[in-house]
Amino acid sequence: MSFIPILLTTAAGGAQGQGADQMGAFGGTFGMLVPLILIFAIMYFLMIRPQQKKQKETQKMIDALKKGDKVVTIGGIHGIVTSTKENTIVIKVDDNTKIEFNRTAIASVVTDKPASESKSETE
Repeated sequence: MSFIPILLTTAAGGAQGQGADQMGAFGGTFGMLVPLILIFAIMYFLMIRPQQKKQKETQKMIDALKKGDKVVTIGGIHGIVTSTKENTIVIKVDDNTKIEFNRTAIASVVTDKPASESKSETE
């Protein structure tokens, strides 16, 4: 048994229907790419974009730190900013205790609510 007649038959049949198959091949390739593109778009809007927004907000908060701000570090240390430098800040955690941190170690700035607001929320 020889494979040459099978190959010739396949090649001849492929040459006759080649014009019609080209559009189908393009549609098949494009059809395979659409789900892949949709997956990347969904990942961008559900994962990457919100993370970028959060990073921008955090960087904005870190850049706006000033003397007197009450802050919480990543490690959970509460204190008041006593001085700022280019890459570090000094936080007063007790009467005589000051600790120097990288700016990136600040998790949040604490904002105290006025007493009148907290009273109305509990009622």
